[in-house]
Amino acid sequence: MFRKLIPILFVVFAFSACSTDQKTKNELTYWSSNNMQEITFTRYFVKKWNDNHTNKIKFQPIPEGQSSEEVLMAAVVGKTTPDIYANMWQGLVEMYAKSGVLVQLDTIKGFVDFIKKRSGEKVLKEITSTDGHIYQIPWKINPIMSVYNKKEMDKIGLQTAPKTYEAFLKAGKMFSKDTNNDGYIDQWIGNTSIKNIWYQRLFDFYSLYLAASNGGHLIENNKPVFNNKYALEVLTFLQQLYKKQYFAKENNATGSDKFLGGQYATKWTGPWDISYTNKFKPKGFEFGYSPIPVPNSHQGPVYTYADPKNIVIFNTCKNPLKAWAFIKTLISEKGDLKLLSLTEQLPRRQKMEASILFQDYFKTHPKIVPFIKQSNYVYGTDNCELMIEVLSIISDEYEASVVYNKKTPKAALDAAEKAINILLGNFKTTN
Repeated sequence: MFRKLIPILFVVFAFSACSTDQKTKNELTYWSSNNMQEITFTRYFVKKWNDNHTNKIKFQPIPEGQSSEEVLMAAVVGKTTPDIYANMWQGLVEMYAKSGVLVQLDTIKGFVDFIKKRSGEKVLKEITSTDGHIYQIPWKINPIMSVYNKKEMDKIGLQTAPKTYEAFLKAGKMFSKDTNNDGYIDQWIGNTSIKNIWYQRLFDFYSLYLAASNGGHLIENNKPVFNNKYALEVLTFLQQLYKKQYFAKENNATGSDKFLGGQYATKWTGPWDISYTNKFKPKGFEFGYSPIPVPNSHQGPVYTYADPKNIVIFNTCKNPLKAWAFIKTLISEKGDLKLLSLTEQLPRRQKMEASILFQDYFKTHPKIVPFIKQSNYVYGTDNCELMIEVLSIISDEYEASVVYNKKTPKAALDAAEKAINILLGNFKTTN
């Protein structure tokens, strides 16, 4: 049963391109995101497939709507889902799996061995649902790292972005200042969104939490497990950045880019940032990427949020075996190289840095290499039906504690844990 917390915005969906009564026996419908690079990628493989197979792929980007999540939900309700959907946020898969609308992919012969070889044992465990089945195909990731202005870091005696909380706060004290002497800070060590929206916390609190905890969980066995020393250190660190005015209490969504303008020395971002920064950087601007900061006592590799988007097959599909056969062409080694070269998004493929096939690309695109190395230490999301609601609660407490200093980090974590326990407990009772 679909969760009551998600509003159903449409009752009837009239997508002519995917209506089940218009599907032919030998045709599979594939939806991608509306990203132009991904559209180019998909068209390439659809044409290649259709030129050599009688069972055709009918491709279209996901229909326009307020959000892809709402469009997809409406398609599920109206039973007009595509056979294959690429670009599924990993945090939503458990909800759809429990709703019974996805194909159990581990029942397809050879599926588990293929994914294990491509993505590794850890990823296989990560995408396994709480019922023991697998409903998603790990496809692409965008590891979150620090991008830094090399010249500004050099001015304060650093070769990369600060690697620990202590170093970051020290750099903030040195770099953040009122350059116009008008009483207002106009230069900051960094910036992250202050919008109280659940998905924004994936790129600040959650990424830092994964780094501090070596890939720890938010939810395990339907209970919150994040009220620990790692989350406390993260919130305390972030609260100090805003309290001391080392981070700008504003959103860099409109107007000039303050990182490229030199007002922000760092920011947390993914590999999509590479082409954008290269395209719009001013003359002489130099930048690099390094892992996000960790507690001073941290040992071992630095984990981060993977920002994974995966592929699913809906149970309206009449031929899941053919759908899987097509998907395998997308996620083959050559398909993964094509994805990387067209979109600058990383395939969820293990040991890419050692692959001979990728070496020429790495040589001509050196900025991607730090993300390739980082891809060995990433995590997506826990398998929880209410992950959006969980992150929304965390975001509320984040705002109160980190941004506005109205709560201590400990009080915020306690409140979030209590609210999430009630949320998950009530949902379990009603289902």
